[in-house]
Amino acid sequence: MLDDLTTPDDLTTPDPIELLRTLIAIDSVNPDLVPGAAGEARIATWCADWLAARGFEVHRLEERPGRPSIVGVCRGTGATTGAGRSLMLNGHLDTVGVATYAGDPFTAELRDGKIFGRGSFDMLGGVAAILVAAARASVVAPGGNGLTGDIIVTLVADEEFGSLGTEEVLRRFTADAAIIAEPSGLELTLAHRGFAWFELELTGVAAHGSQPERGVDAIAHAARVFTALDALRERLEATPPHSTLGHGTVRVSMISGGDDAATVAASCTMTLERRMLPGQSPPAVEAELRALFDDLAATVPGFRFELRRLVARAAFEADVDWPIVQALQSSATRVLGRAPAHRGEPFWTDAGLVLAAGIPCLVFGVDGGGAHADEEWADVASVRALAATLEGTLRDFCA
Repeated sequence: MLDDLTTPDDLTTPDPIELLRTLIAIDSVNPDLVPGAAGEARIATWCADWLAARGFEVHRLEERPGRPSIVGVCRGTGATTGAGRSLMLNGHLDTVGVATYAGDPFTAELRDGKIFGRGSFDMLGGVAAILVAAARASVVAPGGNGLTGDIIVTLVADEEFGSLGTEEVLRRFTADAAIIAEPSGLELTLAHRGFAWFELELTGVAAHGSQPERGVDAIAHAARVFTALDALRERLEATPPHSTLGHGTVRVSMISGGDDAATVAASCTMTLERRMLPGQSPPAVEAELRALFDDLAATVPGFRFELRRLVARAAFEADVDWPIVQALQSSATRVLGRAPAHRGEPFWTDAGLVLAAGIPCLVFGVDGGGAHADEEWADVASVRALAATLEGTLRDFCA
């Protein structure tokens, strides 16, 4: 498959669809999601070689062996004087599993204006557009002059699980602004929810099932937790909604408890998910949950709990007046022939980490469907439009 398509040392700037076909053909399933999966090593090496062949200064970051991220930098003419604005383009190389995928997930079939395959939509279409846009913009700006600011391409590992790649990149690199090319239907994503996962361990006292009064039933206490969370959900939904994100959410995603049918449950463990709006921090929502369970402990005999935060990421929100938002909107309008819509997303992206690092950013990516599903596809025209929009934004912002 790869021999028939783009090679890293082919110095022509390819159509982004041909480049995307090459990327889809490289298995990059995240091994933290599927033990033993290929991971990002092969696709990262291919992208590094592709960037190096086009004169980019290439850095391979690999604090965790076998999970590399690639940073390609094209220095602008103002690099030695500090003139010009730098722009970071961010895309993730990892994909989710393919065990239930319908057909061959790595064939990259073109059909009816769509390209099919694992990662085509989420988000190798964005990666292909990033590479093509950066290569085109790095040659000359309008009028034949080189760009003043730096182009910084960041192709990262592990976005689908723990975002270790973007975290590693941000410890080494910064920029004046960034675009995260997650799929967005060619609309400007200016906000998305944050999330926090917690483990709640309830401790009871075992007893024979014929004499439950001698024990403390941890599963019965779990029912109290559900009631308390329902009340919290009602309070969240009673507040004014965010303009694009609606309300925050809380739910139980997993629960386990008890030892056998004849014994009062001595323990019950619940996994809780809290989706947050901008302005709601992980410590604040943890305190909110802890207050709920402290109240249960004070009012329900024998209620004992331990709450542990597992993973938490803050929400993201961009300012429409930021220069990067204005530059991207202007470029997209030229390419699309209309002003792109603004939107918010219920899910989380690495934009949350980028903004937390002090880099103004937004999300803009391809159209398509089937993220994490049994059939995934990207709209061909949208991949090309994304490449053109990113190229125009680089020329405008870094000039």
